[in-house]
Amino acid sequence: MMRFTLIPAILAFGLAACLPSPKSERNAPRLEKLPTEIFKTSTPRAVSPNPQPTSLPVFDVGWPPPFTYGNPPTPPTPIPPPSAPLAIDPAIINIALLGSDRRPSWTGFNTDVIIILSVYPALGEVALLSIPRDLYVYLPGYSMQRINTAFSIGERVNYPGGGPALFADTVRYNFGIPIHHYAKVEMDGFSRIVDTIGGVDVNVTCSYRDWRLRGPALDPQVEQNWQLYTVPTGIRRMDGDLALWYARSRKLSSDFDRGRRQQEVLRALYREILSLELIPRIPQLYGDLKDAFTTDLSLSDLLSLAPLAARIDTADVRSRFIGRDEVTSWRIPGSGAQVLVPKPERIAALVADTFDFDALDDLVPELALTVEIVNSSAQPQWGALAAERLEYAGFATHVGSNSPSPGTRTHLIDYGLAQDGSAEAILQSFDLPASRLTRESDANSPFAFRLVVGDDYDPCFDPTRDQLG
Repeated sequence: MMRFTLIPAILAFGLAACLPSPKSERNAPRLEKLPTEIFKTSTPRAVSPNPQPTSLPVFDVGWPPPFTYGNPPTPPTPIPPPSAPLAIDPAIINIALLGSDRRPSWTGFNTDVIIILSVYPALGEVALLSIPRDLYVYLPGYSMQRINTAFSIGERVNYPGGGPALFADTVRYNFGIPIHHYAKVEMDGFSRIVDTIGGVDVNVTCSYRDWRLRGPALDPQVEQNWQLYTVPTGIRRMDGDLALWYARSRKLSSDFDRGRRQQEVLRALYREILSLELIPRIPQLYGDLKDAFTTDLSLSDLLSLAPLAARIDTADVRSRFIGRDEVTSWRIPGSGAQVLVPKPERIAALVADTFDFDALDDLVPELALTVEIVNSSAQPQWGALAAERLEYAGFATHVGSNSPSPGTRTHLIDYGLAQDGSAEAILQSFDLPASRLTRESDANSPFAFRLVVGDDYDPCFDPTRDQLG
């Protein structure tokens, strides 16, 4: 069973967060008309040629009102009220992992990758919440803006505490999530670390095709330097340049799909770091990489979490995304800029689910909670891809040997050792009907379930949709 180690996870997430977006990419998906119910106070209004401050909601004590810092334009939408603080255990540690698009010649930057890493040491569990860069939210004391601008605006307008404070306050105001630490990574570093460890094996669950430079040193402004490149489904060995492209390309896809691919690359980094036994080298790696990121976490802070390493399994890592189900696409009147407007009730439910840490039943042996995967398909790598899918759903896995059996259809065997609803959750994860479930009570089985992968299995799935069942 693959182990997830917190220290390299934080470093890997930080490095992966710096993935630069190709210069030529422009993503323009079809936009929906903005429903009036998205905003709680009134409908959006057109931008006036001579905007004037408008009536604003009463702000809770401690929240600075709009226009306190800087000179922002009047927002084209009402400013939503603050979210209720999330009720979480004080022992939980929330770390904002931010990827900056800053180039050496730029003075400004955006944090285009935003992941909230939440660690619950008492239970040995971890949650990850990915936030899309174009989410249109209130920046306390400023105005409505994309969330990826919060850090840089905080620096520019001299917000108390600077960029880290405005970003943390933005997350707390709009989602009720407290942020305790942050790590911001610049663009360089990702390819370097992947190449340093010799590359990564990425579980590519969905074949991906997009425009790619024929060589990393070529001029991206020359059209002939580009080619359509396909990464087929399966376990693919990637060097730093390919991993960088795969995790950041979005010309023919979207930010939501890019988030899925980033998760695949991050899991590949976890596996590679663990297989190379790099944990004892954490102090050296921290020193070698400290010029690639800024953080308020010290080396001692990271090392203090090391005892969790042997306790956290990939099945204990809850991955969540603010995805298509939680937002509405919209263009800002006047500028035409594309943003994502939050659906407050959907996001509140997702956030509550993300931080709902449940204690594991220590009375049940660990292996009895595992899903054994038997690959009976003609595709030798589909067992590993099925395991990836189950781990997203929160199940521990054991991938057995391949045993091809032509004509086998994907099905599930329940040995009667797991709690009610677990079998149905597995079926739902694989879009299988109830007729594909067989119950065979076996108190001596080392596994709770056996998933038999047949030739009808489609490994492609979207973890950003239907996350709440």
